[in-house]
Amino acid sequence: MSEHFNFEQALKDLQSGKDLTGKDGVLTPLIKQLTEAALNAEITEHLATDKTPNRRNGTTKKTIKTGAGSFELETPRDRAGTFEPQLVKKHQTKLTPEIDRKILSLFSHGMSYRAIQQHIADLYGIEVSTGALNTVTDQLIPLLKEWQNRPLDSHYAIAWLDAIHYKVKENGRYVSKAVYTLLALTLSGQKEILGIYLSENEGANYWLNILTELQNRGVEDILIACVDGLAGFPEAIGAAFPKTEVQLCVIHQIRNSMKYVASKDQKAFMRDLKPVYRAPTLDAAESALDDLELNWGERYPIVIKSWRNKWVHLSAFFKYPEEIRKTIYTCVNGMVRLT
Repeated sequence: MSEHFNFEQALKDLQSGKDLTGKDGVLTPLIKQLTEAALNAEITEHLATDKTPNRRNGTTKKTIKTGAGSFELETPRDRAGTFEPQLVKKHQTKLTPEIDRKILSLFSHGMSYRAIQQHIADLYGIEVSTGALNTVTDQLIPLLKEWQNRPLDSHYAIAWLDAIHYKVKENGRYVSKAVYTLLALTLSGQKEILGIYLSENEGANYWLNILTELQNRGVEDILIACVDGLAGFPEAIGAAFPKTEVQLCVIHQIRNSMKYVASKDQKAFMRDLKPVYRAPTLDAAESALDDLELNWGERYPIVIKSWRNKWVHLSAFFKYPEEIRKTIYTCVNGMVRLT
């Protein structure tokens, strides 16, 4: 479930903007694995109900494009040629965003057998029989549970904790869901998804439950935790991992700050803000923050106050070498280049 890189390459990948989703996204292998498992369950059901002599006959490969990246899908074949896959049809080369989200949410935490069965029914619509849905569900649940509960390393160098927000259709109406994602860098330089969790919305208490589960799965310590500006998040991390250094996502902080800056001032404000997070040292950054307040404090006091109040966690990355600072001060959804 992880991509293997040396430490330097992993840092370059993260700094270059490689994200959970998009081309070559980290989540792509998860979608591939679950899709192929579903197709294997389909052909198992097909062969069990086929009245003519028939059996498996290898696989057919094709490239599938999804919102989370592209992957090579291996679709099972049967000897008689009567198997018609439903989740990804024979000539289909693209998964819709809705299917993307549903497949990813199957990896979320705490879904019951009935909930997973309903989720799979939503994926297939009305084209597949109840028996086929049961076969798919029975094959996928062990795969999901194994991945969700697998043991983790005792220590991680960096962990990026963030939530992706989606609108999904539920009981005939669209509702907001938060898919919590935990991406980590191991001590050997491997990039690994620790878990994906589903909730109605993002909250510090829910994150604390997730962090506690990481402890139960063997995680003893995380050197640096990179998070967004969610209220109570640093405290939640401190409760579970008191020695972990918390770094608030500078990208999120900038975006939130610019919401309060008039469009006519944004270019000039960013010009004065860049020296704060691009400073060579902590002292230089604090001096640049003083200058920012001097120039803009009267016009935008709320923005400056936010930077001051969060400065302890916004400035943690200055303790580390300049080569890896951008990697540290961006959380999962904020991994983009700053210009």
